[in-house]
Amino acid sequence: MFGYVRPLRGELKVREAEAYQGVYCGLCHALGRSYGLLARMFLSYDLAFLAMILSAGAEPLDLQSRRCIACPIRGKQVCAPRHSLEVAADESVILVYWKLRDSAADESFWKSLGARLLSLLLRRAYRKAAARQPRFAEETVQCLEELRRLEEEACPSLDRTADTFARMLRAAAPATGDPGRDRSVGELLYHVGRWVYLVDAWDDLKEDRACGRYNPVERRWDSEPERHQEEMRTTLRHSLNLAVSACNLTDFGPWNGIILNVLYLGLPMVEEAVFTGQWEKIKKQTGRTRAYERSV
Repeated sequence: MFGYVRPLRGELKVREAEAYQGVYCGLCHALGRSYGLLARMFLSYDLAFLAMILSAGAEPLDLQSRRCIACPIRGKQVCAPRHSLEVAADESVILVYWKLRDSAADESFWKSLGARLLSLLLRRAYRKAAARQPRFAEETVQCLEELRRLEEEACPSLDRTADTFARMLRAAAPATGDPGRDRSVGELLYHVGRWVYLVDAWDDLKEDRACGRYNPVERRWDSEPERHQEEMRTTLRHSLNLAVSACNLTDFGPWNGIILNVLYLGLPMVEEAVFTGQWEKIKKQTGRTRAYERSV
């Protein structure tokens, strides 16, 4: 997906770092078991965060040593199979499929050829995932159709567009039968989703402007949106504050420290990189990302 939702690794405790790597690798294995190698290619930090959010607070951390394509000899400590990983894998396939479809719709035929091909190859996996998570698949389609209509109308409202995307992420949390937990987890995902949408809109501002694509930031401040950077960052901080408030109402067991690290440190680090123009250069380069983390 986007890759914005990640911890500040240098501030994780040793056990937390092992647990985070374990859930990240565990999600990769869950994708492989259910959907094959292609689905594993779309593994993201965002869905590893979702897998932690969906874990029951009382569920103990269980790491197992397993080999994989990325580490075939020594192996890695991997989170043991669990329901939350399976749900996150299903929802990852659904989100990636529609992300590819959206990319194909936004580009010219030749530029969109790669996305069209990948979405075609992923169609069978998508149908399987949608059958497993019908509520989330239906909500995703409805929210994306609504978002498409807003884009076609060139909607100038940041709130309306961000709300549509955030509602889609809120639907990623299946009901557990505990109304208090369901509400707090839903609000947490909603505000993180809102933050992701707005950060991504700012990150894509120059590219969208050059290609003539709709961007809610451009439409909101069509006269030099860069001059309104502080206003944009204020609404992002507001969403993060609400996400933290929702998080503090729920016990996530062994994932508490990591989730709070993401909210308090990881997302602000990413935001700073996006708004200072450094994100594109560092997001796929682990060593440089960690160097940047130490500097902020």
